[in-house]
Amino acid sequence: MKTLVIGPGGREHALVRALAQDSSVSEVHAAPGNAGIAQDAPCHPVDAQDPQAVTALARELGAELVVVGPEAPLAAGVADALREAGFLVYGPSKAAAELEASKAFAKEVMAAGEVPTAMARVASTEEEARDALEAFGAPHVVKDDGLAAGKGVVVTDDLEEALAHARSCFEAGGKVVIEEFLDGPEVSLFAVCDGERAVPLEPAQDFKRIFDGDSGPNTGGMGAYSPLPWAPEGLVEEIMERVVEPTLRVMAERGTPFVGTLFCGLALTSRGLRVIEFNVRFGDPETQAVLSRLRSPLGVLLRRAAEGRLSEQSPLEWAPSYAVDVVMAAGNYPDSPRKGDPIEGIEAAEARGASVLHAGTAEKDGRTVTSGGRVLAVVAQGKTLAEARDNAYAGVDEIRWEGEQHRTDIARKAIDGEISVAGPIGFRGDHPGDREGASPSGEAGL
Repeated sequence: MKTLVIGPGGREHALVRALAQDSSVSEVHAAPGNAGIAQDAPCHPVDAQDPQAVTALARELGAELVVVGPEAPLAAGVADALREAGFLVYGPSKAAAELEASKAFAKEVMAAGEVPTAMARVASTEEEARDALEAFGAPHVVKDDGLAAGKGVVVTDDLEEALAHARSCFEAGGKVVIEEFLDGPEVSLFAVCDGERAVPLEPAQDFKRIFDGDSGPNTGGMGAYSPLPWAPEGLVEEIMERVVEPTLRVMAERGTPFVGTLFCGLALTSRGLRVIEFNVRFGDPETQAVLSRLRSPLGVLLRRAAEGRLSEQSPLEWAPSYAVDVVMAAGNYPDSPRKGDPIEGIEAAEARGASVLHAGTAEKDGRTVTSGGRVLAVVAQGKTLAEARDNAYAGVDEIRWEGEQHRTDIARKAIDGEISVAGPIGFRGDHPGDREGASPSGEAGL
């Protein structure tokens, strides 16, 4: 099976490496890729958001499976164009990708499926935003309704800061979703879906804020670990039953079956499980940690999903280890990251057993240089979470460039036993607010 992976980042590098380990995959190609991916697979220049250009490349390569990595090409209809041209595609249609492209749409789907989520209101004016913020109270949660590369959410106790974020979204022609604040630890779960059925991967936890202690602005993610030693028994089964399966059912009933990765961002709150958001692709940086432990052939899994044959999939096999990845970012990220800084020490990090996955890198005059905000993810495994963390940071210590920044506390609280789940996990209708959601009109609950 000749496979083409669409996208330029760390998630795509992890996908390329995992697919290359599958004996059923004869070739792996990437487009456009990056400097690190180019060391593992042929890379082809293409505008990943141009459906016709991607389809032409797939035809030129004779791709037998196309895996679309990022959300923007999916929202642009790349998967639709590929399917219309007869290609087997892993990734949702443009209509199904609305689950990520519009947070208001996702709330509508969750309400229809009785999926537990935060109470929310949709606002299109500053007056509506102020009313919603005052109704929910602090901490204030304001989400850009559209795609924002993981940086469209503001959580703050400052009403004026919350309103300023809403105002910036309105000025850009968008709207916002304003939610009640969800307490408790967060969980990321990927479900590989074929339109009717789904197979879960192992859960992970990521770190959104730029600085230690979850301070500073949101980023696309500064690190992750998997599995979760503190996760309650039966958590994955509960997520599948209460979140994934109802969502797939509603999407199918709407005539937009979901084929691809449903990324469930969740909070284990004092009132139980709640969905924070949906994404429609593998998450970055969680993918780097999760796929490093997968022992089942990824190509087989994704092909069965694309063909609607997940009923034939046997239980997934995982390495008996923990994985931690630490993101190394460019100077001045997440604002206007520095570019063009030479990177040293990648080979030394890999010699110490770490896997270095590239995101924002390029080749210049024979050297690897920074070319984006999140530059590298250093991934390592260990028999314990503490060992995996130590191994990952040992790799980080070998790599350097001017202005480099990274968090030093990835997985620290889990290792120190500082993460606890305060509330119930199960949802059987015996807790007030279990069916909370948002109606299309923006009312705060059903």
